Amino acid sequence: MDIEILSLPLGEETSPKLILDRDKLVGTIDQLMDWEAAAQIRSEVQDMMNRILESPDSNPWTSKEIPMNGRAYRVDMDIFTGNLQQIIDTRTTDRIRYYLQRLKTSITRVKTGKINDINLNRWKEYKDIRTDSLWVDKKRDRGGAHMASYWGNFIPQIPRQMMLRYSKGHEYVLDTFAGSGTTLIECRRLGRNGIGLELNSTVSRKAQFIVDSEENPYDVKTRIFNANSVNADYKEILSQMGVKKVHLAMLHPPYYDIIRFSDNADDLSNAANVDDFLDRLGEIARRTYNVLERGRYAILVIGDKYHKGEWIPLGFWSMQKMMDVGFHLKSIVIKNFQQTKGKRSQEELWRYRAMVGGYYVFKHEYIFVLQRD
Repeated sequence: MDIEILSLPLGEETSPKLILDRDKLVGTIDQLMDWEAAAQIRSEVQDMMNRILESPDSNPWTSKEIPMNGRAYRVDMDIFTGNLQQIIDTRTTDRIRYYLQRLKTSITRVKTGKINDINLNRWKEYKDIRTDSLWVDKKRDRGGAHMASYWGNFIPQIPRQMMLRYSKGHEYVLDTFAGSGTTLIECRRLGRNGIGLELNSTVSRKAQFIVDSEENPYDVKTRIFNANSVNADYKEILSQMGVKKVHLAMLHPPYYDIIRFSDNADDLSNAANVDDFLDRLGEIARRTYNVLERGRYAILVIGDKYHKGEWIPLGFWSMQKMMDVGFHLKSIVIKNFQQTKGKRSQEELWRYRAMVGGYYVFKHEYIFVLQRD
């Protein structure tokens, strides 16, 4: 029997956890599947559910072993009882057996894809993983070593969600604009090796210090290189990490000149014009494409801007630069902007300007999910 437990760290608990004895539970399921009378099976399953709900720590199926050992089956109570209720509500023996077999499979078998560790036999339990294209976050994750003091850094929820969906444990994640190290902190928290590129030497040193302060329970590598992502030798950088390819790439460039990050002419926020910005980003996309494993994903996080009263679709033009080098668009996520204290204090001013100028105030940015062929 293949033994499996959920391997992904999940978010906020929404239901109490049950820890049941895997072998006893499978034995009961096998016994029920041999019965012929649907009513008898339903009655027995109802009795099982009642006993588990009334005495979750004391029933024939409760594990007496150390939690999460080989025999322990850990599951959300609402999901497990929901599976039992589905059996209770079913009228035919054949259909009951189908649901019993599906429950047994979820307990004893692992089904994962090529690009993540999600066990699809227990997909309902990954409540923290988003699948909708509209993300509204009221606040940033401040767990671990994360800091919100660096201008323009993205919320940790973005790299976290992308890693959960598009990478496996101990694979390599490349961040071409490492900034304060948000992606690499999440790499440590989720057990991925992280490689960051950061143009500003002061920022890169500080970010490495912050990343190193995060606990490293999975013993992964996380290193930030002081390098210009437009002309850096990506293959040489990867060779210093002992690899030839990465499995996920995160690109969170400046939104052109909305925030000036430095006086360095190589800084994309100091590009001469939009075309110059896009040409440099296109070169980063090309270099990223060349070191990304075939079939794997690159995530571009960027927003639009206004210039002289005209909406500049910087996000979609940047997306096109990614596609020009060979990436295929898989999905677009719209994420709300977090409102800073400064913006909140000027909310009425911006509302007035919008009314006068005939435009709308930016409240979103894009997360482009792109796949290498």
